[in-house]
Amino acid sequence: MSSSRQDPEARVRARATQRRLGKASRAARAQLAATVVLGCLATALIIAQATLLAHIVVDAFLGGASLSALVPQLAWLLAVSLARGTVDLGFEATGRIGASRVMAELRSRLVRHLLKERPGALSGERSGALAAATVQGVDALEAYYARYMPQAVLAALTPLAILAWAVPRDWEAAAILAVTAPLVPVFMVLIGRLAEGATRRRWQRLSRLSARFFDLVGGLETLRANGRAEAQADSIAAAGESYRRETMATLRVGFLSALVLELLAMIGVALVAATVGIQLAEGSLGLTAGLTVLILAPEVYMPLRRLGSEFHAGADAMAAAEAIFEVLDRPVAVSAPADPIPAPDPLDAPLLLEGVEFSHAGREPVLRGVDLRLAPGETVALVGPSGGGKSTLLSLLLRLAEPDAGAIRCGGVDLRDVDPEAWRRRVAWVPQRPTIFAGTIADNIALGRPDAPRSEIEDAALDAMLGPVVGSLSEGLDTRVGDGGRRLSAGQAQRIGLARAFLLDAPLLLLDEPTAHLDAGTEREVVAAVEHLAAGRTALIVAHREAAVRGADRVVELRDGRITTPDGSPSDLLGHIWPKRSEGLGGVTA
Repeated sequence: MSSSRQDPEARVRARATQRRLGKASRAARAQLAATVVLGCLATALIIAQATLLAHIVVDAFLGGASLSALVPQLAWLLAVSLARGTVDLGFEATGRIGASRVMAELRSRLVRHLLKERPGALSGERSGALAAATVQGVDALEAYYARYMPQAVLAALTPLAILAWAVPRDWEAAAILAVTAPLVPVFMVLIGRLAEGATRRRWQRLSRLSARFFDLVGGLETLRANGRAEAQADSIAAAGESYRRETMATLRVGFLSALVLELLAMIGVALVAATVGIQLAEGSLGLTAGLTVLILAPEVYMPLRRLGSEFHAGADAMAAAEAIFEVLDRPVAVSAPADPIPAPDPLDAPLLLEGVEFSHAGREPVLRGVDLRLAPGETVALVGPSGGGKSTLLSLLLRLAEPDAGAIRCGGVDLRDVDPEAWRRRVAWVPQRPTIFAGTIADNIALGRPDAPRSEIEDAALDAMLGPVVGSLSEGLDTRVGDGGRRLSAGQAQRIGLARAFLLDAPLLLLDEPTAHLDAGTEREVVAAVEHLAAGRTALIVAHREAAVRGADRVVELRDGRITTPDGSPSDLLGHIWPKRSEGLGGVTA
């Protein structure tokens, strides 16, 4: 696509982004209204201050007024100056308060969208890009709402008010101001178009740098073990250097705009000063009027110059807003019905998957017409090759995603007609690698029930075979783990995941390879905990190892996106699914 076509498209996109930023500012309507009021008041005080100052100068130097005679005027000047400073402070404060409210609202929308509407779709996202949008992106909007928008209000009000005040006093100087002042925003727009591309490129570089850094932090041990740490450090340095170059290019445009705007303002003020001087020499203009216009002339350009200096903040905000709205515009992965049906109980009715199909965006179908029935209180083991869609099937049952075709029903109720949050309260899920958050062990166990009594947390830890682990720690359940705390082994993390499920006490249990990455001794303990946990619940256990499914009522196989193994008892099917250890396949242990 040629640049001639890209520019109009970029401008259309920018206008759409500006409209959406305007809608987003509704969260701070009161603050924005206060900004407009304070802007009007500040403009009135600017005019009053200039008029008072002109009268004082004329009375003092030409009228021969004594200091005592000037005291009332000086008192008024001091009061107006203090009032102007107070209004300026309030103007900035209301802008910042409004900005903080808009930023909080946008962050809330991003979190709701990512965690509630696209929970199962985040695995395909780059964490660094999301972090750039939700952290740096939202932060970049502070300058837009706190400085750029308020300054735009002043730039619209102050020049017009000063021109209206100056016309009856000196129409010639007012005409010069009326002609030269609009040149400032014209050049600002021209330079802004030049800066737009550089700003967008800089933001893209920042997103890529963030994504790259997140990837490296997550795989630091693997990189060091494979001798690639230095090479990756060089790549980060190269990405940082690229970002520095784009930043400097943007700043050069910003400095150029400041120079041009200062030059225009200086020329405008010089022309006004020359015109006023000529009129004073000819006697066609009174000194008080001329001095008032001369004092007010820089104030015409001041808000326009400040708006120009904040223009790069507006450009940064536009680039950041495009990234934010791109995230918000991604389609909803899980929809909530407008009139939800009460969530059914998997212990009262069977859970049915009927012709379920699913594919990730741009990929081949993962599930191709899956039919499966989970009877109340039944434990079913789901086995099959890696990449066959087992974890995807669990995501559908968790309502982290929705099937492309087919339906998932419980007691005749389609789960799409149920509020996702209400259904998830019926489900306890233990993933392959439970995430351990920064906090105490007790906090991590109580993740799904933060208000659970301490006694129940302790019981859940004992049921999950965490007793020996907790007993070996000086602070017990209050030991801090996760980022900045004690590191846990895979088995210990797995048992914390099981303890969460015990504490939830949900009727439907979903386990994704609970014995993966465990040694034989830990595996036996986890298997015993899983059997205890599954008792009296409807359970679906994804497994690659034979020991994890010994206690299952049925074993079914998912292969090529379909359930291919007929229903039967574990003893009938284990030999079909797992070869004997003597065949040396798969490293299976009993």
